[in-house]
Amino acid sequence: MMTKIQNKYVLVGSILFVVDRSTMLHAFMRPAPSLNHQRQSSPFFVRPKSPITSLAAAASSISSNEDLLPGIAAIDSMNAEINENLAVLRDQAYFKLYSIDMLASCEYLPQELFECYSETCEIYPVDEEEVPDEIKTVDADEHEFELDGWARWDMPSEDYYDIEEFPEDYTGYDGAEVWNFIHDRIAFEGYEYDDDHWKADFNKAVSGLHSMISAQIIRGIQERVESGEGFSEDEQWTDPVAEYNRRLGPNGETPLALENLYFCYMLLLTAASKARDRLLQDCNSGKIDESAAAALRPVLSSSLLDDASVKVAYNKLHDHAIKDSDSVASLWEARLRTRDLQRIMNCVQCNKCRLHGKISAMGLSTALQILVGRTGEGGDPERVHRVELAALMESVDKFSRAIQTCHMMQSKE
Repeated sequence: MMTKIQNKYVLVGSILFVVDRSTMLHAFMRPAPSLNHQRQSSPFFVRPKSPITSLAAAASSISSNEDLLPGIAAIDSMNAEINENLAVLRDQAYFKLYSIDMLASCEYLPQELFECYSETCEIYPVDEEEVPDEIKTVDADEHEFELDGWARWDMPSEDYYDIEEFPEDYTGYDGAEVWNFIHDRIAFEGYEYDDDHWKADFNKAVSGLHSMISAQIIRGIQERVESGEGFSEDEQWTDPVAEYNRRLGPNGETPLALENLYFCYMLLLTAASKARDRLLQDCNSGKIDESAAAALRPVLSSSLLDDASVKVAYNKLHDHAIKDSDSVASLWEARLRTRDLQRIMNCVQCNKCRLHGKISAMGLSTALQILVGRTGEGGDPERVHRVELAALMESVDKFSRAIQTCHMMQSKE
């Protein structure tokens, strides 16, 4: 239950809007609703129909966190460069091969036996000889975990999947049921969008994760249009610009979707910067192979990782996590929720979507493990596993491409 509801005044151009904070929370807790979700009507969502010339403007037009705006601007100006380097990194075995249990059962939702009959849903393991022995050995050696730890990956097996062979795509799968569970049950209830508590920050990050996946879907629709492949009669999402406006646009179903996208991306970038010494150590020792190391170093030297404005999201999370003894004492709940977030991905009934969903959830969990740890002061990157580091860097790549997709959609308006 919320004990305090206040109105907030937001200046957009020359018009002053009165924002009901309970409406803001509802919009935040439901990023990018999926199929058959009706847009909610609220005066808060009414804006002048003037063109928005940049993503920073789109986010700032309703942003309740003006201190994030410099970081948003930094990302807008530097993301294209790091995106090029991340594309090279993505093709390296160390960062693209994951052993995953595709037969794991759904533990959270009653489900009928269902298969995504589109070929775009299916994935297949690579041939065993395509997986470097070093990766198999490291993954087998790093199978241990803490019972009360952060999200944990599936136990390694002989089945490895290549995310370059099966990249994110538009499959037509509707994951609304899973996302509803995430926002209703895994995100923390009773926290307003601007609350000074790490649980509100956690909710923003989860919302940002959803926004990133929405951007992947939009990019997949755009690629389908450009290829001329067309759509079946059953596919309802066929216009990439319309889907961008609905899912991520400031006048869409989730006006804070962009802000949350940037917020989570900032956390991931800061986590990568804090893991840099560990990653470079593995490059120098040979634990990361020479080709992957050559691709990784330009990413780790990106000025985006060290930009002070990008670290603001982490600073807010850190300050909220350690602000008092109750906040620190409750951090075990963050570890529990990341484990739930990882396991709910087993309820995704599109194999390709499940693969990428699990990598993304693990990437966010690894970021929180490094940034927050058990005490709020951060965890030790030396204790992070190969698959966690790979998922972290791959998630940085996913968010970077999501920002590029949003730029592309903005240019089409």
